Amino acid sequence: MSHVNATLTPRTRLRLARLIVEDGWTYAAAAKMFMVAAKTARKWADRYRTEGAAGMADRSSRPHRSPTKTPPHLVRRIVDLRWRQRLGPVQIAGRLGLAASTVHAVLVRCRINRLSRIDRVTGEPLRRYEHAYPGSLIHVDVTKFGNIPDGGGHRFVGRQQGKRHREATAKRTGIRNHRYEPRPGISYLHTVIDDHSRLAYAEIHTDEKAATAIDVLRRAVAWFTDHGVTVERVLSDNGSAYKSHAWRDACTELAITPKKTRPYRPQTNGKIERFHRTLADGWAYARFYTSETQRRTALPGWLHFYNHHRPHSSIGDQPPITRLTNLPEHHT
Repeated sequence: MSHVNATLTPRTRLRLARLIVEDGWTYAAAAKMFMVAAKTARKWADRYRTEGAAGMADRSSRPHRSPTKTPPHLVRRIVDLRWRQRLGPVQIAGRLGLAASTVHAVLVRCRINRLSRIDRVTGEPLRRYEHAYPGSLIHVDVTKFGNIPDGGGHRFVGRQQGKRHREATAKRTGIRNHRYEPRPGISYLHTVIDDHSRLAYAEIHTDEKAATAIDVLRRAVAWFTDHGVTVERVLSDNGSAYKSHAWRDACTELAITPKKTRPYRPQTNGKIERFHRTLADGWAYARFYTSETQRRTALPGWLHFYNHHRPHSSIGDQPPITRLTNLPEHHT
């Protein structure tokens, strides 16, 4: 197919060249007929004489030589500064004595012009993955939230009033630390998310022990089964609950293959880490709660909204539930 700016298509070039070479037309006459310059007619006729019909095809307009192109050693230095220190074009240009436009052109050519494509910790290009169908892999993790004292927490009522609320709650519950300071306590949110669909399941507990994590896993697997999803693998971090023999035995009983993330590499479990941020913004700190009970009561409704109604940018701005149509043998 000819490029968009071509005056003649390969077939028309061949007709023009044959009129000149085989039928004896002059360059001017053939050019006038096809509404091109005589120089253009001569070019295609000469190419037809030397290469035949194959010479009528489009060729790359890239030059044979680029003497002003940025040398490879400078490209390597630009890329190294971008990866290792995540500097912008202006900062890199200042260090290397180059124009910022030159640095930007190199970054675009190497596809690292956006910092969102570079890992924040290692500086290496991000390696994204997604399993092919629901249930192929689920992610599990635990995130913690401080309990809300009666009357509301300091995020909404301020430090001074929040301190009074914690004190009032401590008088009611009797829970204090070793220095007799009020201690609202911590909620342990056990979360499970499907790698392909991003469908999420969560439970709130008072600890993150192995027995609790195993019970959550059993209920999560049953919940996914009710949605037509068969869990095959589970990915967790290297927390004590997930390294225990009880966790391994529970996975064997459920016919699930347990997998672990690389130590000190939470990016491997990045989908659930990102879900925790969404959870905090959309539920935990989204509005003013007057008590921890009120916040916990709101969790099931928010999870339903997340799974069934909230557009997810990683799956084409569709809710996670829409991806369950991609189940194996769903259309057979």
